[in-house]
Amino acid sequence: MSVSAKTRLRRREMASATSGPGRCVNKGGLGRRPTLARVRVAVRLRPFMDAETEAKEPSCVRAVDSCSLEVANWRKYQETLKYQFDAFYGEKSTQQEVYIGSVQPILRHLLEGQNASVLAYGPTGAGKTHTMLGSPEQPGVIPRALMDLLQLAREESAEGRPWDISVSMSYLEIYQEKVLDLLDPASGDLVIREDCRGNILIPGLTQKPITTFSDFEQHFLPASRNRVVGATRLNQRSSRSHAVLLVKLDQRERLTPFRQREGKLYLIDLAGSEDNRRTGNQGIRLKESGAINSSLFVLGKVVDALNQGLPRIPYRDSKLTRLLQDSLGGSAHSILIANIAPERRFYQDTISALNFTARSREVINRPFTNESLQPHALAPVTVPQKELLGPSEAKKAKGPEEESTRSPESTAAPASASEKLGLLQKLSNMDPAMLENLLRMERLLGSQGSQGAPLLNTPKRERMVLIKTVEEKNLEIERLKMKQKELEAKVLAQKALDPREKENTPTVLQTPSSSSGTVAKPLKKAVVMPLQRIQKQSESSNKIHLLKKGHKRKEPSEESETVEKDEDYWEVQISPELLVQGRKKLLNLLNEGSARDLRCLQRIGQKKAQLIVGWRELHGPFQEVEDLEQVEGFSRKLVDSFLKANLLSLAAGQQSDPS
Repeated sequence: MSVSAKTRLRRREMASATSGPGRCVNKGGLGRRPTLARVRVAVRLRPFMDAETEAKEPSCVRAVDSCSLEVANWRKYQETLKYQFDAFYGEKSTQQEVYIGSVQPILRHLLEGQNASVLAYGPTGAGKTHTMLGSPEQPGVIPRALMDLLQLAREESAEGRPWDISVSMSYLEIYQEKVLDLLDPASGDLVIREDCRGNILIPGLTQKPITTFSDFEQHFLPASRNRVVGATRLNQRSSRSHAVLLVKLDQRERLTPFRQREGKLYLIDLAGSEDNRRTGNQGIRLKESGAINSSLFVLGKVVDALNQGLPRIPYRDSKLTRLLQDSLGGSAHSILIANIAPERRFYQDTISALNFTARSREVINRPFTNESLQPHALAPVTVPQKELLGPSEAKKAKGPEEESTRSPESTAAPASASEKLGLLQKLSNMDPAMLENLLRMERLLGSQGSQGAPLLNTPKRERMVLIKTVEEKNLEIERLKMKQKELEAKVLAQKALDPREKENTPTVLQTPSSSSGTVAKPLKKAVVMPLQRIQKQSESSNKIHLLKKGHKRKEPSEESETVEKDEDYWEVQISPELLVQGRKKLLNLLNEGSARDLRCLQRIGQKKAQLIVGWRELHGPFQEVEDLEQVEGFSRKLVDSFLKANLLSLAAGQQSDPS
């Protein structure tokens, strides 16, 4: 693997470790947090088909060590292309070496309730079916894995062991984008679904229970004859479909808390990619070849999308990749066995297969333990009403005679931890997910060494305190409602008062209305001074005067005649000296103030303050405030608004600070 590929792999592992479980979280179950597991890749080189070809031309693939190989570079024969994988099996490798070295170690994960998958990949005629099935003299991966798996199930489910294990099998093929049940060929095309936990399933797929290897052979051998095969120029029995053997291990705990686990093993024999120019496919064989190559092309897109970390993985673009969603980037421990041929005529297929397996080696899976509670542990049973009621409810439900004859033992302390666990199993009318959470809490309290609070019974004192708290909250709510009604009544009464009495309340300063009777709108962002503040300033100095004048406002009457009415309004008069001082102070601030100081003025923001400072640096100081019109963004109307908004506040500042 190159340095850049190792760097990308390390970054993806770090991102996966920090981003959480992602899509493969065991939702709602009791399983452990997902772990990271890279797809392991093994390459197997088949021997020459005949001795005559071997004598004529040397092999284009040469082993370097048990994990590395090199291939002759057809562009430069002096150079070689080197590849490194998890294992490399040469021409003389046996079926047992391949199985023990790559497949057997992942079987133990099934006993932990995790999934595993073994995929045979490679061009047509490279020996994939031989690796997976083998022969009676040299059995392949599938029969060896089933023998070991059944032996493990018998040992782990023996008497005295905590788990009871059952094994079942399903066998299907994907032929021209159709999912066909090989155990029941008449079932037709099946659909692929995904459950709430993210697990891939096929509704209606036949499952056969098996206890011995003879049971497996009884179901598997007839189903294998239903698989579609055909003859091509390269292979007399070429697989025309992808075959998938699904083996399930169901484990049920014999003691409390009666957990159950489910582990699935996918044994997949992929159809090989084909070059129709060399295979001579025509008619139905050409159509089959197109479907095979299309699904393998989508498989390559899925691997590339996983390696690049793309937001969308094209699993749904093909039935094959949809079924392999658990195996590539999913929740399974995956082994990819790439089969290659040594002949030079298979050179392009060999390079393509090695490049694909090299990319697949960088895919990260997240296996987790698929664990939950058994259904019979959650089955509802009849429970007396007194066990479900608390002390106060039970006291109300009892009659006076039963209350008087109650024994002191009925008020005993809450149940112990072991009694609580037994009582949990008697609950009725309770959601299974809630009971599952209660059991998880019980185990958490036990691991922390805490006695904990009773789960099914509340002490009388705590219930009384809770009822009292609820009553106090209700009284508080009623008191707040009454107070709200009083405030609403006061508001309505205040609205009914004479409008002239509202002059004593604080009001904002308004400009006098025009002769037409319309009121001028207040300036935006202008300093609005309370009337009390202006009156207080007018008492201390004679520079600001408040005058109350009369004004005759024309108002149309019902006879369409205008009637003049007297109306009082307030007018502010500022002495000329104070206005001159305000303009002087404003001019000094424009010439000497920084951008931060200018932002303190009304109608001046960050952008306008920077424009003023820039203009001042280019053209010198302002001669008068009206020179602001020369600055970009300032119009005559805006300068007038700026003066009105700032002169009154600066005049008030001069009044309070004579310096």
